[in-house]
Order: sequence, then structure tokens, then C-alpha cells
Amino acid sequence: MDVAGKVVLITGAARGIGADTARRLAAKGAKLALIGLEADQLTHVANQCGGKAWEADVTDWEALQTAVNNAVDHYGAIDVVVANAGIAATGFIRSMDPAAFERVIEVNLLGVWRTVRTCLPHLIDSRGYCLVVSSLAAIVHIPGNAAYSAAKAGCEAFADSLRAEVKHLGVDVGVAYFSWISTDMVNSADEHPVFGPLRTNMPGLAGKKYPVSDVGKAVVRAITRRSKAVHVPGWVGALKLLRALTPALVDRQAPKSVPAADREMATNDLSGLVGPGGTAAKKS
Repeated sequence: MDVAGKVVLITGAARGIGADTARRLAAKGAKLALIGLEADQLTHVANQCGGKAWEADVTDWEALQTAVNNAVDHYGAIDVVVANAGIAATGFIRSMDPAAFERVIEVNLLGVWRTVRTCLPHLIDSRGYCLVVSSLAAIVHIPGNAAYSAAKAGCEAFADSLRAEVKHLGVDVGVAYFSWISTDMVNSADEHPVFGPLRTNMPGLAGKKYPVSDVGKAVVRAITRRSKAVHVPGWVGALKLLRALTPALVDRQAPKSVPAADREMATNDLSGLVGPGGTAAKKS
């Protein structure tokens, strides 16, 4: 797919992966329809891209439908959807704020479902491409990350089913798997007194952060190829083939750090949504 002149709708586009991808697509001549919270930040990115921005919470059916309708009214079509909006929360299941846990599921999984369902008629019309942003967390389920892992695993399963359902309609579906990326969300989580050390002390490549630019380039490449999967870094794709072994690896590492972290989380009430996106989602 030559993205020049194509209309690309991106959710969660105010910062991070969504914003970087939008700027790169704009440089290749794509027309950007950006949806998200943080209206001022979202508008700033849209202005950089020569695109249009619509503030909407992806968990709000009415607001999302209005934004999508406005995008179609403005551009005439939707050729590509990047279902990227996502938030994260720190916390262990037994002591985690229930509202924070459920908000992660609502935004990261139900928000993807609502985005795809709302945009799908337009993708069918254009025989377009949909990229659902999952995560390495769909493959490796570490302690302190249950809500995010559950949601992203759900995104992967949802996208796989969707792909089989719409292939005959000319729509291609991809799944994006990213490790730790240097976004405001991950950087904010690293500042957490318990989860931060837990993550940064993960062994080897497991704890490494990668630049947002790596993801932006990979997403643009995936769109042009209408790829079934995109992995950043590349070793995530190899790990996906060995996913049956990952629970044993986590079980082997977790006992070294979990007990103290679990006690501190429970004692000091340290769970909750992280980063600017988490703050915006909580307000919304």
C-alpha cells in the first residue's frame, strides 16, 4: 500500500507511539485523522501532521462514533485504522485499586473493540487495513502487570479472529507486539517506587527500553505491507514462537523480587494508573 493520499485514523495519538507514527505517515503524504484525549496535545500533533484531530474517549460509543463520522465527512473515507489507544496501571491483584484495573481493561481492550467496530464499515468500503496494537505483555505475563497483560492478550485474540472474519471482504488485519518503549507511559511507570525497580531489574533484554522512533518506523512499514504482525524489537517475534515456555521463565524469576514488592504495594496503597494518558483516562 502506498500511503500517499490514504486516510489513516489513529487512536491514542496525542503522544508516544500514536504521535510518532502520525508524523511519519504525514511525511509520506498520508492524511491523518487523530483521535484521543488531551485535546491541546492532540491538536498540536495534528497541526504538525497537517491532519485533523477529534477529542474522544475510545470507551465512549457516542463520542467515538461522532469522531469517526466527522473524519469520514472531512476526508471522505478511512483506509487504515491504527487502534493504538492504551493506558497502564501499576499494582498487584490482591491490593490493586479495582477502578484502575478495570479502566485498563476498558481502554485497552474494549476501546479497541469499539474503535474497530465503529470504523469497520469504512474499512470494508475502502478494502483497507487495520492494525491492532497489542504488546509483548500478551506473550510474557510478569507480576504487577496483570491488567495490561490481560487486555493486550485479549487484543491479540480479538485481532486474530477479526482477520479471519474480514479477509473475504478485502480487509487485512495486523497485530503489533512491542516490548518496553520509551514513552511517557513506560517512563512514568519507571518512576514508581515499586514497579520501577521491578521492571528495570529484569534480566538482559527483558528490561531494556527501546526508542519510540523504532516503533513509528515499524508501524509505517507494517501499514505499507499490510502485515499480519509487527515486532519491536525483532526478537519479540522469535519469543512469540516459544510462548509456551514463558510462564516457566517468569515463575523462575518472580520469587526473587515479588514478596517485598507485594508487601510494599499492599501496605502503602501504591497502585493506580500511570503517566499522562492514565491521568487523562481517569478524568474521562
